[in-house]
Amino acid sequence: MKPSRFRFWICSVIAAATLLVLGALRPAQSQPQSKGRQPAQNATREQSNAAFDQAVKLGDQARQADQLREALDHYGTALKIRPDWKEGWWNTGAILYEEDHYPDARDAFRKLVSLDANNGLAWGMLGLCEFQTHEYDRAIVSLLHGRSLGLSSNQELESVVRYHAALLYIHFEQFEIAFDVLYEFLKAGNSSPKVVQAFGLAILRMPYFDNEIPSDKQDVVLMAGQAAIGMASRRPEVAQAGFDQLMAHYSNVPNVHYAYGVFLLNQDSDAALKEFKRELEISPQHFPSMVQMAFEYLKRDDYTTALPLAEKAVQLAPKMFPARNVLGRILLQLGQVDRAIKELEEGARLAPTSPEMHYALGRAYRRAGREEDAKRETALFQKLEEEFNARRNAELMGNGSDKSGTDNNQPKPKP
Repeated sequence: MKPSRFRFWICSVIAAATLLVLGALRPAQSQPQSKGRQPAQNATREQSNAAFDQAVKLGDQARQADQLREALDHYGTALKIRPDWKEGWWNTGAILYEEDHYPDARDAFRKLVSLDANNGLAWGMLGLCEFQTHEYDRAIVSLLHGRSLGLSSNQELESVVRYHAALLYIHFEQFEIAFDVLYEFLKAGNSSPKVVQAFGLAILRMPYFDNEIPSDKQDVVLMAGQAAIGMASRRPEVAQAGFDQLMAHYSNVPNVHYAYGVFLLNQDSDAALKEFKRELEISPQHFPSMVQMAFEYLKRDDYTTALPLAEKAVQLAPKMFPARNVLGRILLQLGQVDRAIKELEEGARLAPTSPEMHYALGRAYRRAGREEDAKRETALFQKLEEEFNARRNAELMGNGSDKSGTDNNQPKPKP
């Protein structure tokens, strides 16, 4: 099955998983001691159990009375007695997060995920703490892992984790993935000012966090965000109105013409090419425009025009797998099979989960007479395509709608 059109973004893997209810994680009561145990050991254990139960009781009472520092002291006492008490690490991390003590909250949630590796809520909170401590590489891993395990028992936390994941993708200049993540907000009916702003950052390819946007760029970001929401929600009239306004006020701002070209591509490819060319006049090394133009000329069988664009894009962005994809496919059409295989193999190495890369590589292997390699890549393409479609179908049906329960001590995620 041939993919309809090359996807310019990589989809993050989001799988539904059953969440463990934190309230159910309290250690079970001690089992009756065997008759052979010495009375002194029994007495010590009973004293320890009583001290633990008392500390937990006092901690819960203090937390419910909003006496958070006192609650932390009692939970700390309980954790010294039972360091593997999962609910205690959750309570501690939640309170510390509420109090903006992010390094200590991070350490508590790290301890919790070491004890309960399948707890999506804990991974999500860990990622938010790591975001606040500026450990961005670790934060994106934790946030995505939490999303993959499932956060649906806490919709507010799920939304905040999604938002911060999008911000991190923007920070790492993975703008297409950020756009894909932000689209989930629209499906949930959320087009708040912060979501609009993040869409604007993604479509203008500005690697800022929301609190870093220069004052002179605030207006263009919000205007671009409105156009992007029209694109993402498949409302072309809204998108066109947004781009008309954007062009009237900010036609010389980098990436404005590129964004408009992407919007026009499926409805008027000639107009889109003009916008990409205009972008290159403003930013001569704008490799995303080169890649989009190369794909369009490949589609038109104009390989000689496409080739230098794709080659230049690979030169400027050697780790950009779509550039490798289009260059390899152009070379294959021009009969340069060995060069094509080299480019496509590198693209598959850069993006091993991209169905399109393996499909194109399989075609190149078949052209070279490497039938076994071609069969392997075709099988891998089919597997990845099926997984992609399954994830999309799960999302459309309400991905991960686990309602097994929630803990009463959920921290209030910060926007």
